[in-house]
Amino acid sequence: MFRTTDIVLIAVMVSAAAFTYQTKHAAEDELRALRRLESQIRFEEETADLLRADWSLLTQPVRLQALVTTYQAELNLQPIDARQIADPAAIPMPAVDLDDPAQAPPDGLAASGTDATTTGSTPR
Repeated sequence: MFRTTDIVLIAVMVSAAAFTYQTKHAAEDELRALRRLESQIRFEEETADLLRADWSLLTQPVRLQALVTTYQAELNLQPIDARQIADPAAIPMPAVDLDDPAQAPPDGLAASGTDATTTGSTPR
């Protein structure tokens, strides 16, 4: 009845069907894992957005000023003076004398700060 080739072909078809089922099942598992990861990413992004909104609400200057006023006795905060950061005398200010050729503007700039190059593209 059945010849050897028929049996071999049936075995090949059954194994191909099993391989197709196994591949489809693995692909569905990977798709489920991908959907789960996408859901977690969406949740984390929404959480980050919510935290950014909370941060902007908590750091509003009006709210902070109200808190400072309310808790002035406990915090004992004082306005900051610019001299607390740096003493103006300690900041180096280079003195430039434009009449001194050693301190002339670099690269052929004129004393007025403009380039001394003439191009001829515009009439004088």
